[in-house]
Amino acid sequence: MTGSAGTLAGVVQRAAEQQPNAVAVVDDIGEVTFAELNQRISATVAVIDGLVDTTVPVAVIGANHRTWIELYYAVPASGRLLVFLNHRLHAQELATMLDRSGAGIVVGNSVDIERLRDVGVELPMFDWAAWSALVDGAGNEGVEHRIDPESAAWLLFTSGTTAAPKGALLSHKGLLASVAASTAARPVSADDVYVFPFPLCHVAGYNVIHRHAHGRPIVLMPGFEAAQFCETVEREQVTSTSLAATMLASLVDLLDAEPDRVIQLRSLKSIAYGAAPMPTSLLRRTDALLGVDFAQGYGMTELAGNAVFLNAAAHRRGLDGEGSLLEAAGIPVAGVEVRLVDDEGSAVADGEAGEITIRAAQVMLGYLDDEDATSAALRDGWLYTGDIGRMADGFLYVVDRKKDIIITGGENVSSLEVEAAVLEHRDVARVAVVGVPDATWGENVCAVVVTMSGVKLDPVALVAHVRESLAGFKVPRHVVVVDELPATASGKVRKADLRRWLSENPELLGKRL
Repeated sequence: MTGSAGTLAGVVQRAAEQQPNAVAVVDDIGEVTFAELNQRISATVAVIDGLVDTTVPVAVIGANHRTWIELYYAVPASGRLLVFLNHRLHAQELATMLDRSGAGIVVGNSVDIERLRDVGVELPMFDWAAWSALVDGAGNEGVEHRIDPESAAWLLFTSGTTAAPKGALLSHKGLLASVAASTAARPVSADDVYVFPFPLCHVAGYNVIHRHAHGRPIVLMPGFEAAQFCETVEREQVTSTSLAATMLASLVDLLDAEPDRVIQLRSLKSIAYGAAPMPTSLLRRTDALLGVDFAQGYGMTELAGNAVFLNAAAHRRGLDGEGSLLEAAGIPVAGVEVRLVDDEGSAVADGEAGEITIRAAQVMLGYLDDEDATSAALRDGWLYTGDIGRMADGFLYVVDRKKDIIITGGENVSSLEVEAAVLEHRDVARVAVVGVPDATWGENVCAVVVTMSGVKLDPVALVAHVRESLAGFKVPRHVVVVDELPATASGKVRKADLRRWLSENPELLGKRL
C-alpha cells in the first residue's frame, strides 16, 4: 500500500489496482507498469523511513530521470516534503535552498551531487544508481503513513524572475485540484500517449500526475532537443505534449529545414503550452505544418500548475479569423475564480487592467518560512499573482508582469505588447523587452533580440517596423543583439537578470534611437 484517496500516491495505487500491467513510464531504460511503479513507491518509503526522521524533507536534483517520478509520489507518501532542486542553478544557490528547506538527504545525478559537495554540502547524498540499489533491496516493506491531503507534499522554489526565489509549499489537495482543472480543460483521451520534455524540477511536472490519474503513460525525455523529440514521437506513437515557446520555435525551425521530419509527427494530435507568451506567428507556422490542436494554460508555481485555459476550440476560432483570441490566456475552469483589482484591492471593470487574483483549491499553502511574502501573496483567500490582466468577453488577457511594466514619460508600456510587435519582424527569432533608466523619461524601452540564424539585424529598420503598429512611446529606444536570452527551466526569460546586465554594461545600449 502506498497511498490513499486524496493523496498523490493514491493516484498510482488506484491505477495499479485497476490496470496493473498498463505502462506508466517510458524512458531510455525501458517501460515501467503501474504495478511496478506502485511497488517502487512502497519500497522507496521504506528506504526513506530508515534514513531520516518523519519530519525531515528529502531533496532531489538532476536532469530528468525515472527516479524523479518515483520520488514525486514516495516522499509525500512517507509524510515528508519533497524539495525540488533545479540543476541549472549555481551550486551555491542550491546549497542555500537546501539549508532553507531543512532537507536531510539528497538524491540525484552524480555530477550535481559533486557540485554540491564542492560548495560544502555535507548531507548524505545518493546518486541515481546508489539510490536504486537501496530501493531494490528494500523489497515491498514500506509502511503506509496516514497522510492529510491538506499537508504539504512538494516544495518548489519560484523562478525568481523578479526577486530572489521563494519556496512555494504545494499540498496533495492543491496538486490534485490542479490536475482536475487540467482535466476539465484538456480531457485525456483513452489512447493518449504524452511526451514530457520539460525539466521534472519544474511545476510542469504536475502533468505527470495528470496523465497517471487517467491511467495513461508518460514518455520521459532527458531534455528537449528538436530532432530527438521527432524521433521519440515516432517511436512511441506520441499523441500529446507540452512545449514552451522556445521549444516549439526550435521544432518548427527544424521542420522548415528538414521537411521530411513532419512524417515523424503524424501521431501527434495536440500541443499544450504555457509558462511564457507564445507568438501568434509561431502558432500559425505550427498549424500550417502540423495541423494539431493547441491548448494554452495560464498558471504558476503558486497555483500548482494551470488554472485558466484557452482550449482547442478557441484556438481554432483564433486561427480561422478571430485573431485576438490567440492573445488570450483563456477562461477559468469550474472551481477557479479570477478577479482583477487595482492597487487598493478594489475590483476593476471589464476591459480595464488590474492585477490578476485567483481563488481556488489549487493555490499554494504559502511560502516556506516567509510570513511577509505569504501575507503579501495570499490575502483574504485570494492569490495575488503579480500579473496584470484584463477581461473581455469572459476571456482573461495577460497584459504583463506587474514588475515588468515599463513607465516612460508617465506612460505605462506593456513589455509583452512590444515583444509581440518586434517578433513580427522577419529577422527576429526571440526577444525580451525591458525598461532601462533614462534621466529625462524615467525609463526607456529596450529590446534585447536574438536574430534568425545568419542574419545581421538593422536596429533602425526594426524600430521603424515597430512604429508601424505601436504608439511612439512604446517603440524601443535601444536595441541590443545577443546570442541567447537568460531563461528559467520553464522558458521564462529572466528579465531581472537582463536589467541587471544592462545596468552594469550601459555601453551596450548605444545612443537612443
